[in-house]
Amino acid sequence: MSAELRPAERRDADGRSHVDYTAIIGLAAPLMANSAIQAVLNLTDTWFVGRLSTTATDAMAAIYWVILCAIVLLGGVGMAVQTFAAQAFGAGRRARASQAAWAGVWASFLTVPLFLLVGLLGDPLLGALHVDPEVRRLAIAYWWPRLVIGGPLGLLVWSLTGFFNGIGRVRLTLVVTLLMALINVPFNQLCIFTLGMGIAGSAWGTIAAEFVGLVLALALFLAPSVRRHYRSHLTWRRSPVARQFKVGLPMGFALTADLAGLALFQLMLVTVSLVAGAATQIVMMLTSIAYMPGVGIALAGTTLVGQSIGAGDRDWARRVGDAVIGLTTGFMGLVGIGIGLASAWLVPRFVNSADPHAAEVVALAARIIWLAACYQAFDGLNIGAGFCLRGAGDARIPALMVAVLSWGLWVPLTHIVTFAPGTGWTSALPHLGYGAVGGWCVSVGYVVALGSMLALRWHSGAWRRIRL
Repeated sequence: MSAELRPAERRDADGRSHVDYTAIIGLAAPLMANSAIQAVLNLTDTWFVGRLSTTATDAMAAIYWVILCAIVLLGGVGMAVQTFAAQAFGAGRRARASQAAWAGVWASFLTVPLFLLVGLLGDPLLGALHVDPEVRRLAIAYWWPRLVIGGPLGLLVWSLTGFFNGIGRVRLTLVVTLLMALINVPFNQLCIFTLGMGIAGSAWGTIAAEFVGLVLALALFLAPSVRRHYRSHLTWRRSPVARQFKVGLPMGFALTADLAGLALFQLMLVTVSLVAGAATQIVMMLTSIAYMPGVGIALAGTTLVGQSIGAGDRDWARRVGDAVIGLTTGFMGLVGIGIGLASAWLVPRFVNSADPHAAEVVALAARIIWLAACYQAFDGLNIGAGFCLRGAGDARIPALMVAVLSWGLWVPLTHIVTFAPGTGWTSALPHLGYGAVGGWCVSVGYVVALGSMLALRWHSGAWRRIRL
C-alpha cells in the first residue's frame, strides 16, 4: 500500500500524501451527472402530470414519497452491492466484486412478494389520512404500476449499477441512466396522452424506461471485458444473498426513515390544501436539482471509503471521507441558493396557467423555496456523512438516529405547527396553524439536527471496528 497511490491520493515532491480533489471530482462527476439525470426523470414525470391538472399533481404528491419509501427500504439489498464491490475491489478480489452484483440481483427478485404486499396498503393508507376522494383515486392509479412493477425493476438496475460504481466504472452507470432519461420522455407522452392512460401512464412510461435500462446494464455487466477481469458470467452461483439482506436492509431503512418523515410531511401539506400540496411537490422536484447531484458526490465517498477499507487503510478512508463530506455540503448549499434566486422564472413552468389555483401555487412556492434552499445545505452534511458511513458498512446506528429524529421529532412537530385548531389527523396534539411555511421551518430544524448527528458519528470513528 505504501508504494502505490491510495484511492484519490496525490503525493507532493517530498513524498507527502494529500487528498486529490481532482480525482474525487473525476469519480464524482459522472455520478453527479447520473444523479442529476435522476432529477430530470422526476421533473419529467412531474411536468407531464402537471399538464393534466393541479389535482393530478396533488395526487402524485400524496403518493410519490410513500412509493419511494417502499422502494428504498427494500432497495437496500441493491444499495449494499456498491459497498461490497468497493471493498472487494480494494482488496484485489475482483470475482468477489461481481459476486456481490449477482447477490443483489437474486435478492431483488426475492423482494417481489414484499412489493405486492405493500401494494395492497395504498388505498387503506390514503383513506385513513382522509385524502380528498378524487386525489385518492388518481394516486392509486399511479401507485400500483409504479410500485409493484417499477419497484423490483429499479432494484435490479441498482444492483448492476452499484457494481459499476463500486469498481470505479461510473461512466457505465451514467450511460444506463442517460438512456433511461431520454426514452422516458416519449414513453410518458405515449402512455399519458396518446394512449389516454392519464396519471397511470406516467408510471407505465417510467417502467418501460427502467426495463430498457436493465437490459443495457445487464449487457454491460456481461460484456467480454468485464467477464475477463471479474468473471461476471460465472459468479451467479452461490451468491451470498443472506448477506445482502443483513447489511442492505439497515442501509435501506436509514434512508427510508428519513423519506417516511418526508412523505408524511408532504401528505400533511396535501391534507391542508391543494395549493400547499402542489406547491410543495413543485419545490421538492426543483430542489432535487441540488439533492440528486449531491447524492452523486456522496456516492463517490461510498466507493472511495469502501476501496480504502478493502485495501486495509482505514486512516486514509477517514481523510478521503472528510473531503467528500465537505464537497457534498458545499455543493448542495450553493445550488440551493441558485434555485432560490431563479425561482421566479422556474416555478411558473410547472403550473398550468389556466388552472384556477395557478397563481396561489406560484405565490406559496416562492415563499417556501428559500426554506428548501436552507434545507439543502444541511442535507448535504447528512448525505455526505451517511454515504461515507455506508462505505464502511456502518448502517445500523445511523438508521436508528434517523428514525428517532424523523419519527420522534420531525413528524409530530410538523403536525403541531402546520394544522389549524380543529383540523389534522389527531386531536391528541396541539395545533398552531402556521400552514406550509410553518411545516417547512420544522423541516429545516430537523435536517440541521440530523446532519450534525451523522457527522459526529463519522468523526467518532466507530465505523473502524466494523468487519463485513
